[in-house]
Amino acid sequence: MGRSDFIESHTVRGNAPLVPEISLLLASEVTELWLATEGWLAERGVEPPFWAFAWAGGQALARYVLDHPEAVRGKDVVDVACGGGVVALAAAKAGARRVRAYDVDAMAVEATRLNAAANGLTVEALRATAEDLDVAADVVTAGDVFYDARMTAGLFPWLRAQADRGAEVLVGDPGRTYRPEEGLRRLESYAVETPAGLEGRGERTGTVYLVNKVRT
Repeated sequence: MGRSDFIESHTVRGNAPLVPEISLLLASEVTELWLATEGWLAERGVEPPFWAFAWAGGQALARYVLDHPEAVRGKDVVDVACGGGVVALAAAKAGARRVRAYDVDAMAVEATRLNAAANGLTVEALRATAEDLDVAADVVTAGDVFYDARMTAGLFPWLRAQADRGAEVLVGDPGRTYRPEEGLRRLESYAVETPAGLEGRGERTGTVYLVNKVRT
């Protein structure tokens, strides 16, 4: 079974609560991925399916982009750790000139491609780590990326370097444990409906931040 077939067979098409304008392939209570065990995934050669959930930080950032299209309209946007692509799709829908979405997980890249096609949007989805990228962009986005210490340690310096290079760097975060204490300026917050089985609560506050330059 190819990646596209696997994704379409183990997800349902739906909408994230905060971003109903965008159709996504998602894991839900009626799909095996919702309760997938490590063994079940390993048997199928699948990494943990982070791409199959619309995480609160990504939803908040996508909502911000749709509510403030001037942030991306006519601009070159790079979305890192794209997951299923909700932020990249929001940027394309809001009028970005070009949108490139990157993730280390090949399944996430394929899910982003499928979601872009279903929404009639143009997004270039590619497999890469942010640290390996040397790309110029007007805007860099990252939704819900501070859930892991190693992820934050590797990605946040890269995001600040992009700000130093002149990009406007936007991140969405719902209060994850490893969100940096400094270097972020709050722009807007949203109440995001979340599955209690996934987040341990029915709602989180997703906040959008602007990443500050290191050099001022």
